[in-house]
Amino acid sequence: MRAKAVKPWTMGAGLGLGVLSVINLFNYLDRYVVAALFQSLKASRLGLTDADLGSLMSGFLIVYTLSAPVFGTLGDRRSRPKLIAAGVAIWSLATGLSGLAGSFLALFAARASVGIGEAAYGTIAPSLLSDYYPAARRGRVMAIFFSAIPIGSALGYVIGGLVDARYGWRPAFFVAGVPGIALAALCLGLRDPPRGIQDCAAPRPLPADARGTYRRLLGNGTYVLTVLGYAAYTFAIGGLAAWMPAFLERVRGMPSAQATVNFGEIVVITGFLGTFVGGWLGDLWARRQRSAFLWLCALSTLAAAPFVWLALTTASPRLYLVSMVIAQFCLFLSTGPVNAAIVNLVSPLERATAVALSVFSIHMLGDAISPYLIGVISDASSLAEAVKIVPVAVVVSGAIWVLAARVQDASAAPG
Repeated sequence: MRAKAVKPWTMGAGLGLGVLSVINLFNYLDRYVVAALFQSLKASRLGLTDADLGSLMSGFLIVYTLSAPVFGTLGDRRSRPKLIAAGVAIWSLATGLSGLAGSFLALFAARASVGIGEAAYGTIAPSLLSDYYPAARRGRVMAIFFSAIPIGSALGYVIGGLVDARYGWRPAFFVAGVPGIALAALCLGLRDPPRGIQDCAAPRPLPADARGTYRRLLGNGTYVLTVLGYAAYTFAIGGLAAWMPAFLERVRGMPSAQATVNFGEIVVITGFLGTFVGGWLGDLWARRQRSAFLWLCALSTLAAAPFVWLALTTASPRLYLVSMVIAQFCLFLSTGPVNAAIVNLVSPLERATAVALSVFSIHMLGDAISPYLIGVISDASSLAEAVKIVPVAVVVSGAIWVLAARVQDASAAPG
């Protein structure tokens, strides 16, 4: 007989959500602090090109995506808090070591190593949260958890830019990496509830061979389309996140510190509001329609596309600001719903693996490519031309999510 599901807002669940959300904030701070340092790194004795700068993001993401399936499999079979703690410690140490790099290869290796630690965290945390809270609240819970993305990313830009302007790029990495060591210790106090405890139906047994789990996931058409749409979305978001501070400095003529703070302010405000509104709307809509999360992702992303184009092409500072605010708000509406959709589309015992496969796919097909590709195009032409691939990816993302929602609707139809 299955254990009775615990109440969602227990002390253990609330503590878990709080700790994991704070860690997610530092996860993205460490990830994007390097974007705030692009101009200083290019001017340093390391002598980096735009392609080199883009490869710092892409190298991290390639290692991240290759590590994700390993930690996804472990996350469905081993202690999740211990795996998360190990991951946080690894990425924090690697971030600090980035500040000691004396060559491009050393810096590249340190940034790539950050991906190992973040893969452990990024694949396992959503699975753990889904066992803290029932399905009816997961949209809002994921919104709280993923609201750390814009806040952490913005802090990466702001703190990185301010520390760089005053002390240089090396101390910026030290400041970003130190807090993670303490956060790793906090993870060890989190509880690891039985997998599927918050779900009504008993989950199917987990295959002894992980390949069976992957075959089952790849046979789930709605899941596959959701992940493909998420990959195009991540391509767009990753390109913007990596290059907007440099775009504002080179194309808009802003001073370096102002550029990082300007974009950071937009990201934190629109990201925080968009993520929370998206989670709330998703849960509200999901009471009436099974595919609500996917429809919300599709419509909000398609609505963002023209504003992304305007923000990147207009010569008017005011129109840029208005367009970028609207675009970022619409894009962040998808953050909670798409992740809630992914965990709801699969068996509770397969969630860490499903998230891992999603992480692998969205980054390998998304932002592992876009920062480097934009850098290559920028070297060949200009950054103003290179960033125009971003709104195209936004449209592709929305179109795929429309298809995913229609497939889910069809699978739920009687007969």
